[in-house]
Amino acid sequence: MSYQAIVVMGLGYVGLPTAAVFASRRVQVLGVDVNQKAVDIINQGNIHIVEPSLDIVVRAAVTEGYLRAATRPEPADAFLIAVPTPFKDGKVPDMAYVESATRAIAPSLKAGNLVVLESTSPVGTTEFVSQWLAEERPDLTFPHTSGEDSDIRIAHCPERVLPGQVIRELVENDRVIGGMTPRCSEAARKLYKQVVQGDCITTTARTAEMAKLTENSFRDVNIAFANELSLICDHLDINVWEMIELANRHPRVNILTPGPGVGGHCIAVDPWFIVDSAPEQARLIKLAREVNDFKPDWVLNKVRQAVDKLHAEVPSKTRRDIRVACFGVAFKPNIDDLRESPALKITRNIAELGCQVLVVEPNAKELPESLIADNIRQVSTEEALQNADVVCVLVRHSPFNEHRERFASARHLIDTVGLTG
Repeated sequence: MSYQAIVVMGLGYVGLPTAAVFASRRVQVLGVDVNQKAVDIINQGNIHIVEPSLDIVVRAAVTEGYLRAATRPEPADAFLIAVPTPFKDGKVPDMAYVESATRAIAPSLKAGNLVVLESTSPVGTTEFVSQWLAEERPDLTFPHTSGEDSDIRIAHCPERVLPGQVIRELVENDRVIGGMTPRCSEAARKLYKQVVQGDCITTTARTAEMAKLTENSFRDVNIAFANELSLICDHLDINVWEMIELANRHPRVNILTPGPGVGGHCIAVDPWFIVDSAPEQARLIKLAREVNDFKPDWVLNKVRQAVDKLHAEVPSKTRRDIRVACFGVAFKPNIDDLRESPALKITRNIAELGCQVLVVEPNAKELPESLIADNIRQVSTEEALQNADVVCVLVRHSPFNEHRERFASARHLIDTVGLTG
């Protein structure tokens, strides 16, 4: 069958591009979000997030009448859930958004519909989706009780896109599709083949859930190795960037680049889902998370040492007189996404030291609410380099490359990303 109408629950960094890509294939798409402002912006043919090419696709889809947004779902052929999956205190997965979105679509369901969970989730969440829907719609049957004969098909198809390249990767990347039954898998595969040029590989829901968590944990473990090397090299007075470049000349070695920590909605969060599900077995994954979570504290300590050194050099200067420039607050280069950003955390903690903080973030027109304080200002690169006592490079945004020599000449430089080599 061909899916002519779909609902996408959640219009964030994954949901909106997904909705736009389906709409670009002349599928009628309703995007649903609780944020009325985002809904209004999208219905005007504009976007509320930064993602290359997304504005063009959304504008065309809205103009041609294939994409619209609302705060409530409507009947459709398929429903895609792409809402956040953060964790609560104690690193426990928070499935509240997924549950809320699932129960919200229940009144619109009819026999033959497909429901796909795209949100990265702990193993077993797709089964919960089936149970939650069954609680809301006892008049329909679902896979967890009726198997292949269920009225509703349910599957998990996790996103696996790179911010900054989402539109291209949604189309070109392979997709792992895990249905609760083989018929569920096949129904979801047919949906995604309407837009995906890559392979759509079917498996079980639990295997698909674990595969996504494994992808991000693999990255996290490798980043932790690089970040731990940066700690060791600093202790031994070795240039970690040069050392890694030399080590990577080995034909079977490919060490990643250290940074101030790990951010984003996936890598900084998803490994904890595995740890929560199998705490006794996930020892290496847990340790890698702890290494990466510690890195922002290590960077902050470097800033604190630089500030103390300035005090020693100029005793008349108080902390309120010292200006620390923080270059970048996004979680990775060339995007505006602040989710779980270590740079954002470091910047906020530097401000709590009592210093004047000059923030340079070329991808944001204004600072997030968490950085609104009387000792924090957003400034240009030029102003920051000219006036800062301490320069802290936290994200390697492309515009900073033009000033590498000036960064390198800063008297008190903390380069967490290897901008100056």
